[in-house]
Amino acid sequence: MKSKIHEYQKRNIKNMSKKALVIIALSITILSCNKPATVVKEVKTAYVDTSVLMKEYTEAKDLEAKYKAKSEEKGRQLDAEIARFKQEAAGFQAQAQANGQAWAQQKGAELQKREQQLSYAQQALSQELQQESGKEMDSLVSGVKKFIKTYGKENGYTYIYGTGDAASILYAEDKYDITKLIIKALNDKYKAAAPKDEKAVAKK
Repeated sequence: MKSKIHEYQKRNIKNMSKKALVIIALSITILSCNKPATVVKEVKTAYVDTSVLMKEYTEAKDLEAKYKAKSEEKGRQLDAEIARFKQEAAGFQAQAQANGQAWAQQKGAELQKREQQLSYAQQALSQELQQESGKEMDSLVSGVKKFIKTYGKENGYTYIYGTGDAASILYAEDKYDITKLIIKALNDKYKAAAPKDEKAVAKK
């Protein structure tokens, strides 16, 4: 009698264990179903060749042309003074023989002093133009970076890399190159912001 009771208890425990395993398995399945699926975001990348961009960006070309003209304009007077100095220096030897040693020493010292002054004037003009153009170029580059950042956000890019003279990317497939798209967008924006009189000249 005792053995029958013992066997019945064993069967009961075994059945209870099976039921417990089934309940646990069902619970895990339900929890798995209720867990939200992880959304894998697409990593959209591209790159811009910054050296090409700066060559073809209209504002950058206009800035370069502006300072080239400014350099020519400010350097014109200085070039005239340098030309006069060269003429005097070329005739100095013949005049020195005619006017004597005392005159030659005095005139030679004057020419040397003028040569130094002209050299300093050239350096000062070059530094002035470099500082002015450098400030404007820094402002332009900063604007381009902001534009690309906004462009990336609006067009769903995860990363937009830069290649060119100061780049860290050594290789990228051509299909990821959006340089032309950025140049067109920047040029369109620059053209739209240009004053009306400049637009009229551009049409001519």
